[in-house]
Amino acid sequence: MGENYVLAVDCGTQSIRGIIFDKKGNIIESEKQEFKPYFSLQAGWAEQNADVYWNNLCKVTGKLKEKNPDALNNVISVVISALRDSGVCVDKEGNPLRPSIMWLDQRMAKCRAPLSKTHRTMFLAVGMTRTINITRKQAKSNWIKENEPEIWEKTYKFLQISGYLNFKLTGNFKDSSACQIGHIPFNYKKFKWEESSSSWRWDVFGIEPDKLCEIVSPGEILGYITEESSEATGLKKGLKILAGASDKGCETLGCGCIKEGCASISFGTTATAQITTDKWIEPLKFMPSYPAAVPEKYNPEIQIYRGYWMISWFKKEFAEKEVEQSKNMNISAEELLNKRLSEIPPGSQGLILQPYWSPHLTKPDAKGSIIGFSDVHTRIHIYRAIIEGINYGLMNGIEKLEKKSGIPVKTIMVSGGGSQSDAICQITADMFGRPVKRIHTHEASSLGAAIIGFVSEGLYKNYDDAVENMVRYEKQFFPDYENNRIYKTLYSKVYKKLDTKLKFLYLHIRMIINYPEW
Repeated sequence: MGENYVLAVDCGTQSIRGIIFDKKGNIIESEKQEFKPYFSLQAGWAEQNADVYWNNLCKVTGKLKEKNPDALNNVISVVISALRDSGVCVDKEGNPLRPSIMWLDQRMAKCRAPLSKTHRTMFLAVGMTRTINITRKQAKSNWIKENEPEIWEKTYKFLQISGYLNFKLTGNFKDSSACQIGHIPFNYKKFKWEESSSSWRWDVFGIEPDKLCEIVSPGEILGYITEESSEATGLKKGLKILAGASDKGCETLGCGCIKEGCASISFGTTATAQITTDKWIEPLKFMPSYPAAVPEKYNPEIQIYRGYWMISWFKKEFAEKEVEQSKNMNISAEELLNKRLSEIPPGSQGLILQPYWSPHLTKPDAKGSIIGFSDVHTRIHIYRAIIEGINYGLMNGIEKLEKKSGIPVKTIMVSGGGSQSDAICQITADMFGRPVKRIHTHEASSLGAAIIGFVSEGLYKNYDDAVENMVRYEKQFFPDYENNRIYKTLYSKVYKKLDTKLKFLYLHIRMIINYPEW
């Protein structure tokens, strides 16, 4: 018997990874399967067959077994990290009854039946009526109940993607409390399903208690590999499956951001900023802190909903030249574009972008905007303005997290696709005026899942010990204070004033052209 390893399975929107880690955070073996992120039966819809995730998980573990059977044989437990807010309706045998409605799906339920008078009064008193109505209409459960009542009637459990994969591996309808992030009646402060039958969450999300699975804390045992799943995956029968956490929660842990004074920024499809706290706070009114990958801790979060999706949008609409060049150079188009960022000075020569390509929940009328155009600006200016605009939004978010938590952020840890660019990391350091740290692997979410495994197995006495031994910072970026001065001034004098200046114009746009609320 060799060294003990943990297999981290990271299930994302468009790929699934299986990575075997040792207790020092080194990758022993890895495999990745990509797939089409979703299909659309109507404009704005985004669905995926749940078996796409399961079948690709089986391909990943099968290839790991082919490549390195000894390493896979030394795996002592499996931990899953998965995308959030994507529900799966299953029957009593765990068979999906319909495709999963994805987190980026834009359909809205009608929700014609009013909320209870008590809850309507409560939301009216705090000025959150419209926000809650939008939240209710976004709930996948409400849309299914309205449009496919026969499916909802047959639904035995309404699971997150993590819960579905854990069921396929173990045969148990159990999941991690740190994976329950979505439009569901979950009490984020207490890390469990809402207990009070009078809670507004039951009224808003409309999910019956018996359709919810059993949940446990991160690191607890969910079950063991069954004979059937062993045959499908190549994993040993009886192998332990441990409760993991959401993709963003695992990223924050994998970046080593578990103490006060640091923030984890994920430059992913949805760009996020998280801190880790012992104290419950609401980063925005009625918006909860999420359960952290570390048990009994919270991850208050601010989102830029479309985030680095905007890079894909830019490539498609403006960067045909770079896309073609990159193919000939055998590099990614992003790498080529990032090399050109240094051609544009800080502040993009006055081009300022507000990154609401999809609006913020508390600002439902907001749209994306770019101001400051002149004849000097090129599409590369726009590209840099996108990077800067996402960071302005995250700066605004971190200000809110600092104010709510009372804890100043002194260091930024970065992960996600954008973090692999030195240019983007340096821009981030310059804009935030704080050191930016990048870990030794771009697989931050998988590393976080592995940390959960090694702590749970008792190979580290606690999470602090595990982070100290498993997380290494391969590069730090320090701010250029002249650049920071420019960014601070643009942020305070221009960016922060955009909401006030533009909000009535956004409202008029929606009223004049009957633009959908979300």
